[in-house]
Amino acid sequence: MTPAESRALPAPHPEAAAGPDEMVSHRTPVGLFAATAPTEAPAEPETPTDPHAPSEPEAPSRPVTPADPHAPAEAAAVADGAEVVPTRAWWRRWTRRRQHLAVGGLFLLAALWVTSRIWLDPSGRVASLYTGDPAQVQFFLAHSVRVVLHGEYPFYTEQFNYPDGVNLMANTAVLALGIPMVPVTLLFGPAVSFVVLVTLGLAGTAMAWYLMLSRHLVRTPLAAAVGGWFCGFSPAMLSHASWHPNIISQFLLPFIVWRVLVLTRSRRPVRDGALLALLVTVQAFINEEILLFTALACGVFLLAVLAQEPARWSAAWRPLGIGVVTCALLAGALLAYPLYVQFAGPMAYHGLSDAVKDYGNDIAAFFAPGSPTLGGNQRANINLAPNYSEENAFFGWSLSMLAIGIVVWLRRELIVRALAVTGLFFAVLSLGERVSWWDRELVSGPWQLLVHLPLLDAVVPTRFGLITSVVIGLLLALAVERAWALRPADRRTVRTLTAAGLAFALLPIAPMPLRMVSRPPVPDFITADRWRAYVGPDQTLVPIPVPSMGNTHGMRWAAATNLDFKIPGGYFLAPRNGNTGDAGRFGGRPSGVGQMLEEVATTGRTPKLDDRQRRRFADELRHWRAAILVLPLRQQNAEPLRRTVEDLVGPGRQELDVWVWDVRALTDRSV
Repeated sequence: MTPAESRALPAPHPEAAAGPDEMVSHRTPVGLFAATAPTEAPAEPETPTDPHAPSEPEAPSRPVTPADPHAPAEAAAVADGAEVVPTRAWWRRWTRRRQHLAVGGLFLLAALWVTSRIWLDPSGRVASLYTGDPAQVQFFLAHSVRVVLHGEYPFYTEQFNYPDGVNLMANTAVLALGIPMVPVTLLFGPAVSFVVLVTLGLAGTAMAWYLMLSRHLVRTPLAAAVGGWFCGFSPAMLSHASWHPNIISQFLLPFIVWRVLVLTRSRRPVRDGALLALLVTVQAFINEEILLFTALACGVFLLAVLAQEPARWSAAWRPLGIGVVTCALLAGALLAYPLYVQFAGPMAYHGLSDAVKDYGNDIAAFFAPGSPTLGGNQRANINLAPNYSEENAFFGWSLSMLAIGIVVWLRRELIVRALAVTGLFFAVLSLGERVSWWDRELVSGPWQLLVHLPLLDAVVPTRFGLITSVVIGLLLALAVERAWALRPADRRTVRTLTAAGLAFALLPIAPMPLRMVSRPPVPDFITADRWRAYVGPDQTLVPIPVPSMGNTHGMRWAAATNLDFKIPGGYFLAPRNGNTGDAGRFGGRPSGVGQMLEEVATTGRTPKLDDRQRRRFADELRHWRAAILVLPLRQQNAEPLRRTVEDLVGPGRQELDVWVWDVRALTDRSV
């Protein structure tokens, strides 16, 4: 290797000398691919043909010829006899740390661009559609504050859906995100914590994939940056960004995948299995569904590799088996009690609601740009995804064709073939139980055979498209790496064409700021703590309309006080009719009065009530242990709602910016 080459290569990874269980250079993939990865042998002095001849002095380096695929341009020119001045690109003059910081800064700027509209007013703006999920996440963030400051039980709460409560382990309570965000939540409120998590989730996921790719798969910084960019800012990630910070917080996944591959050739499988167990445990408290997807994707990928070259199994099975068993035992011990609460604790459910089980991607969705992208169109996508928060494909025609072209071009490479199998497998599963084309059902999908299996019955099938997105990101990184390594007569032309191809494929799905709308502020009656004069520790404050999947403002009120008061109802998953072990549904026990008030809030029509309905409402208020009913003056159809509540419990009074009905005399059980 010449001095010029050694300057061009990135600094070696700190663990490069650890042995074959680790990475041996930036160009040598870990695990199963270590045997076939291109490596550079150290330069050796030539041995004289005559054994008795005196050896010549060792040359300082071997000459570099243009045939060397990794020689820099100036070295190749020297080999041709051209006289050049040694120069280096400004990017290569930077240390790897400065390169990483620059790429991370670009990712952070992109994430701030995507979330810019909500940053203008975190408490007063929300996604333009389906506003329930942000309110739910903010409620969970406030619960983390109570866990840290008051030692509250982390896996179950009665602060909403009182008195039945909610199983938080079965509702993705994001404890691994909420607990580190407690200082931000205390200082600025859960709405600010929400947008911080969204911003860091996008940028952090892109950066994590960039670091993993640059250290263990590719050596060209641009290749790693392109792959990390798509993994962090794909249309699927942008689709979830407005609602699901737990889904887009995938910054642990690259390292989980890396540790799984390391296990296939590890000399210390027990240690590596323990490290994997710690990553798995933390990810379980971010999002279990994404963890399950990662495990399935690793399994399919490894099977695809071994199916092509079964001989690799003889070297991989022992360390992989020991590492996986170690991971299962340690992670199982750490997660045993939380998982027990999730599957057998109070308010546990088995299987998702039928309304969600049927979510699948339309085939045409893979060829349309996502709604939150430069080329996206919400109206055009209306029938291609279950809703705008589940656009888990939407790569666009150009990128879809480019991905297919990359597979055809690099089909001789084992890793490319294995990635193609993995991406296609999960793309097919993401179609759901019924395969459709432009909303026209064609045939039954293979997911119909798997939907009733344990664990898979709690999976939303359309989200399998998230795995396909990661696969495409890895293929893009490999394609850029291979294109940059080509040495044709005009290398600049090849690189220009590569950049043009990337722009053509990625520009239509470039991220745009998330669409936001204004939402009603938390009433002054709540923020000024006027409610404390009415509500005791074992009583509830009942927002009007009663909190449900479609009315989550009351959950934001409670979150703004760090859950200092309880509320009935809410938006969550619970067993049907409140019976532990039943299939899941959104919301708690059906409330006749709650449904009536929701209809009044929607239609503005005041119903005619009789004594039976009044007695029923009184019974529900006693069941909730209601202290006061609160109706904001700015609530939609506030006047019909006020007349309806007055017809049920009598006149209320205005206090600050709400109507208040004190019903303690009606619900006091001693009376």
